Amino acid sequence: MLFPTTIVGSFPQPEWLIDRAKLAGRFPPRVRAQELWRIPPPYLAEAQDDATLIAIRAQEDAGLDIVSDGEIRRESYSNRFATALEGVDLDNPGTALDRSGHPNPVPRIVGRIRRMHAVEVDDLRFLRANTDRMVKITVPGPFTMLQQAQNDFYASEEEAAMDYAAAVNEEIRDLFAAGADVVQIDEPYMQARPEKARQYGLKALNRALDGITGTTAVHICFGYAAIIHERPSGYSFLPELAQCSCRQVSLETAQSHLDCSVLQSLDGKRLMVGCIDLSDPNVESVETIVERIERALPYVKPENVILAPDCGMKYLPRETAFGKLRAMVEAAKVLRGRHGSA
Repeated sequence: MLFPTTIVGSFPQPEWLIDRAKLAGRFPPRVRAQELWRIPPPYLAEAQDDATLIAIRAQEDAGLDIVSDGEIRRESYSNRFATALEGVDLDNPGTALDRSGHPNPVPRIVGRIRRMHAVEVDDLRFLRANTDRMVKITVPGPFTMLQQAQNDFYASEEEAAMDYAAAVNEEIRDLFAAGADVVQIDEPYMQARPEKARQYGLKALNRALDGITGTTAVHICFGYAAIIHERPSGYSFLPELAQCSCRQVSLETAQSHLDCSVLQSLDGKRLMVGCIDLSDPNVESVETIVERIERALPYVKPENVILAPDCGMKYLPRETAFGKLRAMVEAAKVLRGRHGSA
């Protein structure tokens, strides 16, 4: 299909499931944050299943072509996986600076990073069993997880990143075996810390994708609009992803008003062009979204464009998120009429 539509990963969690005010009033959790959940532990998994079904149906009702589980079971995009690994001390966390420059409690690395068991495979199976559309699931990237940890074990950051990458690689293999159509690796810290990303981050990312034959994507962004309010005019790390073995790259253009000429550097990749501004509480008009995509078309072939929000939608009100997705789906229809047919 020309101009398919999807979300980046997260969809707003219901207020009855998680304390959204508490979630929004802090930096995204890097260690576990059980205090955010409103449901007692014996009933939490069932409640998360019910909320995931709501997120799936909302995406279907909005008309999305590729749906996710909405990351409903996660306190943040990364901590569900990062805190399930061997080699981290969660009872005695460390501290690391978030991309905003503020300290945040993080997993403390005290031994070799290893994946002990599948973390998101059951989430993927639940998603696969409850929709007939293409499905995508996200995993945090090795570079980003290392930046969100305190290293008290490895002699070098590169060595630590490569062990994180091996763990991600094992998870991705199991996710495709369980029926994923797309697996997306979230690497926002490659934008936040481009020098380290060039030193060893890209190498770790390609290790995470080593031997993977399914459709893979990498998401890179400027941070949640609800947390990071200032946007630079361009990416500090983006053309380098041309050297990544992923098939798709997810990036934001709406809130940042990105100069889309940089997209030429990713020739050959399919691009999830972020066209929904998550800092704007209003639902964009269809024509606004069309214009944002058409700014990219001089530099990307239409068949290589996927419509998506700038980033995860978890901090938006559900009604706003749904309205924005509906408008994006309608924009895709307009674009198909202007630039070809499905």
